[in-house]
Amino acid sequence: MKHILLIATGGTIASKPTQNGLAPGITSEELVACVPEAAGICRVTAEQIFNLDSTNVHEKHWIAIAEHIRKNYEKYDGFVITHGTDTMAYTAAALSYLIQHSPKPVAITGSQKSIYEQDSDARRNLLDALRYAAFDGAHGVCIVFDGKVIIGTRARKMRTRSFNAFSSIDYPELAVIREGRIIPYIELPGTEAPTFYSALNPRVFVLRLIPGQGGEIFDHLAAHYDAVVVEGFGMGGIPFYEDGEPLAALKRFTESGHTLVMTTQVPHEGSDLGVYSVGVQVKNQVRVIEAHTMTIEAIVTKLMWALAQTKDPEQVRSLFCRPIAKDLL
Repeated sequence: MKHILLIATGGTIASKPTQNGLAPGITSEELVACVPEAAGICRVTAEQIFNLDSTNVHEKHWIAIAEHIRKNYEKYDGFVITHGTDTMAYTAAALSYLIQHSPKPVAITGSQKSIYEQDSDARRNLLDALRYAAFDGAHGVCIVFDGKVIIGTRARKMRTRSFNAFSSIDYPELAVIREGRIIPYIELPGTEAPTFYSALNPRVFVLRLIPGQGGEIFDHLAAHYDAVVVEGFGMGGIPFYEDGEPLAALKRFTESGHTLVMTTQVPHEGSDLGVYSVGVQVKNQVRVIEAHTMTIEAIVTKLMWALAQTKDPEQVRSLFCRPIAKDLL
């Protein structure tokens, strides 16, 4: 029987009512006690590394999770992380860059209702995550939620209340889990050894364009951030106004040594700057990286990973454009 390390980090799955609303308060041992059926799936060791609403989780916590897995990697056959849903997709993407080529599974799960609620989805999700972590064909970072297994760089929270909260964006689910049975859809090639990273650079900003957006914002951002991700319109277009902005501002931003990534506000099918004039001009005149079908969660955390290794824009581009865990297709 496989030995799985359950790493509890808080979230709705571990929340209790307080005078200020739901807040994490259930321990890792209590989570495991709520699913006695797990004893028939695998041997579980439970540890708590923090107990937070995932709204409060950021790069420091992603590094802590990866480091905890690194320290315990040889002792266990797989890992399950219980986590809040609000930033779960960011955590999954970040761990995909901090823990690359893992031959062991790192399954992230949570719930839309606390595990102590009678009609909660928590028990099913937790059991499914343990099942997948103990599955012989499982490896790498993924989210297990509502009977779906989603590769870590492709997950996005699409619903705030429903149990089917997560979708796989522009990539098929790896597997489904029905009545305790894992049905693989895609078998990714395995690896022999993981590569761990221990640093992220949080100086990344996401700017969602609105009609009439001026270019002066980029001059302000250049003083505070190393990279900016622009969510453009449609296939990634940037408007051109009578004063030449914001195209001139994008040039100033990149010419000052900063990294610019273009993506789209549309959830599916990605960007393509080569279709319309409003994209072609950006592509031809500005040193820009195009994200294509990457999720915003993957774009942001991959930039954090790349910028932690180098500040040189061309080296950042090289690292960013290298496909990792199906983030670039």
